[in-house]
Amino acid sequence: MSRQGIIFNIQRFTIHDGPGIRTELFLKGCPLRCDWCSNPESQMASIQLGVYKSKCISRKKCGACEKACPEEGILNFTRGKLTSIDRSKCTNCLACYNACPSDAIKQWGKPMSVEECLKEIRKDKGYYDRSGGGVTISGGEPLIQSDFVAELFKACKDEGIHTCLESTFYADWEEIEKILPYTDIIISDIKHMDINIHKKYTGVHNTRILENLKRLTTEECELILRVPIIPNVNDDMDNIKATADFILDELGGHVRVLQLLSFMRLGEEKYLSLGMPYKMEDVRVNRRSFQKRINELADYFNSRGIHCQVGTKEKQ
Repeated sequence: MSRQGIIFNIQRFTIHDGPGIRTELFLKGCPLRCDWCSNPESQMASIQLGVYKSKCISRKKCGACEKACPEEGILNFTRGKLTSIDRSKCTNCLACYNACPSDAIKQWGKPMSVEECLKEIRKDKGYYDRSGGGVTISGGEPLIQSDFVAELFKACKDEGIHTCLESTFYADWEEIEKILPYTDIIISDIKHMDINIHKKYTGVHNTRILENLKRLTTEECELILRVPIIPNVNDDMDNIKATADFILDELGGHVRVLQLLSFMRLGEEKYLSLGMPYKMEDVRVNRRSFQKRINELADYFNSRGIHCQVGTKEKQ
């Protein structure tokens, strides 16, 4: 029997996370807690339930979730609509999810075997072959499920499918080593060069990440590097210059392309569905001036001899 992983999303025909047309699998679990994370459902390694009040038929007209729940007082209603789940008591038995007829309860995360994932991946092999695409594993943090990723990537390579790993690289090198032999290209990012500021906004220090990135330059995998540009967090020139210095001095130019990603207010509804606070609530940007600023930062990186572009669609 093939190993299982916990997948929370599969996207087909993606063109932003690796070359060509790709199938992208998103794995549950992440050790970071970035304030701007747009996929809060990825953070916990276990299956979670999300609540969408707008889809609830009502307690009076339906009530199927409440009848199915084996415990009392876990489901919370406001004006007859399901609004939240007491997650301190919920065992994620999924009874309420299975009973709900209106998708007011969403299951985030599903155990899937390597073979089950391959069945999805194989559907688009013709597109990979014609476009130079393949499969990308993202998260969350895929290295939390490194054994599963290694087995899946090995199976992909056995079938001639190009592989891409998107990771924070906040992990022990032993976990990374399991996957590298079956990985064609790597995508990672630098959120901030200052160790304390990095911890303030992501929950972890950046020492392990930067050391792993340096070590990756000795491997045969190509590296795409990204910087999510977050206003008043990492867009100051001191940090931008430090980032450029690190790429040139420590990574030795072993970066295929540096991509700058514009901050966007994404995932707010998912935070609400999971009963989590959205930490970027008060952040507002003038889109035109902010985009101009990002273009200026890209120009700076290019002036330093670093191939840099705005956005994730790689330009040839």
